[in-house]
Amino acid sequence: MHPPCVLPARDIDVWAVQISALDVVIEHCFATLSPDERVRADRYRFEDHRRSYILSRGVLRTLLGCYVSVPAGKIRFSYGKRGKPHLFGVTTDIRFNSSHSANVALYAMTRHCDLGVDIEKIRQLEDMHRIAECFFCPEEARELLDLPRAEQESAFFNCWTRKEAYIKAVGNGLSMPLNRFRVTLKPGDPVEFVHLGNDRQGAREWTLQSIAIAPGYAAAVAYHDSFRSLRFAPFMTATEILALSGAR
Repeated sequence: MHPPCVLPARDIDVWAVQISALDVVIEHCFATLSPDERVRADRYRFEDHRRSYILSRGVLRTLLGCYVSVPAGKIRFSYGKRGKPHLFGVTTDIRFNSSHSANVALYAMTRHCDLGVDIEKIRQLEDMHRIAECFFCPEEARELLDLPRAEQESAFFNCWTRKEAYIKAVGNGLSMPLNRFRVTLKPGDPVEFVHLGNDRQGAREWTLQSIAIAPGYAAAVAYHDSFRSLRFAPFMTATEILALSGAR
């Protein structure tokens, strides 16, 4: 194994990884998966979805292994009631979350603080306004519609990723309606929660940060704490991540 990654107490490490690789890399990642992960991988109907899942889980295992000095194949997870994974069987204060969209996966690690991340490829959506009216706060939907058309898609995905990051941080899945809390979305506005269930004071106890990963993507991280510094690793391929850890 590569020497363990060193994570200062109040930093968040952010990794962006291209989730595409040769068959030999896919096979290596598959070998590191747990039995239940292998079953899930084989349930995918489309081969590109299967490969993406195998790579994203293999990279997650490899990165976590680097932080806790455990081989990727020995990493074990426990899951919350809504499926949020946590490290199991090792003594560590590392918390993590991950997301992927198109061929880019996003990973974030920190200490003593649950967090959530989300990434989305910015793209045209024919029903964007309908989705906003259904799932955003009325104020957010109005703000979106008031923007120039050229800015609406970026603002939509800013809003979506910030909301998803919060939901993933609290680990409640879709049981928490997206329209119950409000975030900022306009380009140039501070990135923050406006309220959480109309609780503006409670919103101040959370931090929301935008993550600039790659052109054409929106991404965000949310956590229940005061500001933490983001440390960005270089954008890498899955193959480079495996090489970084010493895997072959």
